Amino acid sequence: MLGAIMFASDLAMEMLPNIHILGMLTVLFTALFRLKALIPIYVYVFLTGLFYGFAIWWVAYLYIWLPLWGLAMLVPRRAPAWLACIVYPVITCLHGLFFGVLYAPAQALFFRLTLEETIAWIGAGLVFDVVHAIGNLAAGLLVYPLRELLSKMLKRVGYY
Repeated sequence: MLGAIMFASDLAMEMLPNIHILGMLTVLFTALFRLKALIPIYVYVFLTGLFYGFAIWWVAYLYIWLPLWGLAMLVPRRAPAWLACIVYPVITCLHGLFFGVLYAPAQALFFRLTLEETIAWIGAGLVFDVVHAIGNLAAGLLVYPLRELLSKMLKRVGYY
């Protein structure tokens, strides 16, 4: 269900260029479920391929969410509020900023780009990555309050 929520949110925000809540949801699910957060992430990846087609562009989706998940895993589950309120938005912002860099290896491999061509490809998308970063920063501000809310809800149903 969480992967479907990720996919539905992506569809709902499709008209906005590189602005979505996927980074926020990835960090939120990781903060709550840790290793199990990979399940909704890869359900989202699979649904994306199913809906848009399993083409060359999709291959990068197999790894592009892992750095964000990994950074979120470095934040302790019960990180102090002041730390979480800073770190969660920062890591979502960084993921958006470096999205093109993370995507570049797949592009270079499939299109046989030289290092210079890969750097040019990254540079051409930098404006979109900056927009992505700003959107992710704004969405990342929601991670801590949502983490606290959902933690309370999960305790009520006996998950924790």
